[in-house]
Amino acid sequence: MKNDTQTKSDLYNFDNEIRDKYKVEYVAGFDEAGRGPLCGPVFCAGVLLDANFYNEKINDSKKLNEHTRDILKELIENNALIYKVVSIDADTIDKINILEASRLGMQIAFDYIFKNFQNKFVAITDYMKINTENIPILSLAKGDATSFAVAASSILAKTYRDNYMYELDKRYPQYDLKNNKGYGTKKHLEALEKFGPILHEHRTSFHPLKKDEFEQEKIF
Repeated sequence: MKNDTQTKSDLYNFDNEIRDKYKVEYVAGFDEAGRGPLCGPVFCAGVLLDANFYNEKINDSKKLNEHTRDILKELIENNALIYKVVSIDADTIDKINILEASRLGMQIAFDYIFKNFQNKFVAITDYMKINTENIPILSLAKGDATSFAVAASSILAKTYRDNYMYELDKRYPQYDLKNNKGYGTKKHLEALEKFGPILHEHRTSFHPLKKDEFEQEKIF
């Protein structure tokens, strides 16, 4: 479905080319946020947008500031034909590893959209293989910087995860999670040395959080 592509972003035009190639009207994008941090869930999102929906600011979430992401989150949610955001907790990450946890989250998001959206679509992921049954799938390196739908999903995943970390920071302010979002900053690591990891929130399979590196009585 071509829609005055000269005035649209490369990401939007890419999705239009996929629609034309596969002869479908709809493209669904899937991405995750939070694979690298020491603390908190990984969030995965799937978004399916109407081909006529466009906003020039939608891009890879890493290229946007927080204020813009928050505005776009509301815009995407209000305009998506269907979307799903999934969190996979730290305990599951420790059990199956972060790659498989990210895959699981995207699979759940895909399954939800597949079950509840009646029309055929193409699925595009940010370099993640998932089971899409008879739905065409493209697993793209830097998919969030290539596909409009994947960029939209990256915005949802990132904003949902950041909001989770803000709430967690209210309960455990000593870790400075509102600023580090769970990444291993100097202040975060110093708090881990002093207080130990938060039970069910810190990823104890990640260095330097492996269970033998902290005294268990320090765990909340």
